[in-house]
Formats: sequence, structure tokens, C-alpha cells
Amino acid sequence: MARTGANNSAILSQQLLLSVTEQLKVPLLQIAREAEHGQLSGTTDPVKIQLTAESALQLIDNYALGVRLNLEQSQLEIEPVSVASVLYDTGQQLDSVAKSYGVDLELNIAGRFGPVMAHREGLQAALVSLGTSLIEALPALQTKQLTLQLATHRCRYGIVAGVYADIEKLSSETLRQGRRLQGKARQPLATLTHNSGAGVFVADAILQAMDLELKVSRHHRLYGLGTVLQPSQQLQLV
Repeated sequence: MARTGANNSAILSQQLLLSVTEQLKVPLLQIAREAEHGQLSGTTDPVKIQLTAESALQLIDNYALGVRLNLEQSQLEIEPVSVASVLYDTGQQLDSVAKSYGVDLELNIAGRFGPVMAHREGLQAALVSLGTSLIEALPALQTKQLTLQLATHRCRYGIVAGVYADIEKLSSETLRQGRRLQGKARQPLATLTHNSGAGVFVADAILQAMDLELKVSRHHRLYGLGTVLQPSQQLQLV
């Protein structure tokens, strides 16, 4: 049984690497085209090149973090963290890529929440990966509004933290099918995005390392991707 589990883990790692590799072709091609355009016209857009490169590097960093967290799973430092703080810092990281796609960012903290138990770096990296994926997908989905909401709310299982947008096509079946097709199809999340969806799968791997589950979620009238976190049981001073 242990060998079967190890084999399954290796297969999943290979599928994730294939998704990331496929995804990285896009920014590298964009940089190559911009350089070619610069040679022909004598002008380049350094800001565009920088944003494209940073997006690719962020995906690589988050992938590497996901691999490391899964390798260190039994030794992860899970600690009380503030969801509001993580969402705020996530928004700061997503700001430049959102502007480049013409997407507005909103922070929605529905109520007062105490700390939740999580690996802070991992949780933020997962939300950044999810946010980047939805930001890149929004312009092509012809939604009513190009807005990404970073939000948290209570549910009967705990505290939900996620990223939300006007994407009715996003469903639990979309995510299940994407997981089945990961590493096997070029567009495993075809109803959501036309790329490999690597950001979603990287986030999935990071959350799994923390014994959390990536879920399709709703917040008010918006659809999104997030996870359920457990409140810290430590006493809090008011």
C-alpha cells in the first residue's frame, strides 16, 4: 500500500510539472515576441516584459514551495494566522498583474474573524496562484465585470478564504474534471481558462500539503475557488 501511495504521489508530481511547463511556454513566448518586435521597431515595452517575467517567476516559486511543503508535510509549522492579513498581502502581490489585465481587485472581509490555523506562506502562495489564474481567465470569459474579489466568510465547517469573480461556468464538476485531465490535456480547465491551469493545480498541491482542500465556493453572487480553515483554539485578548 505504501508503494502504491508513493507511486500515486510521483504521478501527481509529474502531472503538476507538466502543467507548469506548459503554462510557462506562454510568458516565455510573449517575452520572445516582445524582443522580436523590439528588434524590428527599435522599441520595446520594458514594463510589459517585466510583468510577464515576474508572473512566470511567481509560478515557479509557488510550484517549488508546493513541492517543498509536500516533502516536509509531517514537519510543517501550522500556526494561528490572520485571514484578513493574508488576503490583504495577497491583494498587494496581485495588484500589478491585475492592472495589466484591466481587472479591479476588491477586498471583502465579511465580519470579524479570529486567527485560523495555517502555514501562512503556503496559504498566501495558494491564494496568489488562484488569483492569478482567475485574473488571466477573466478577460476571455466576457464577464459582466472584470473584478476579482478576495474574500472570507463563515460556513458551518469553518472560515472560508478564497478568490471570487463573476464566473458562472466555474463549478465543482469543472474542478473535478480538471484534476482528472491534469497533465493529460493542454486545457484541463477548458470552461475556465484556455491555458494549462497550472496556477490552480499548484494551489491545490500547496493546500494538500497543509491537509486543506481546494473547493469551488460561492460568496454572495460570485463564484470562486477557496479553502475552509479551522479557527485557532488559542485564547484571544479582546
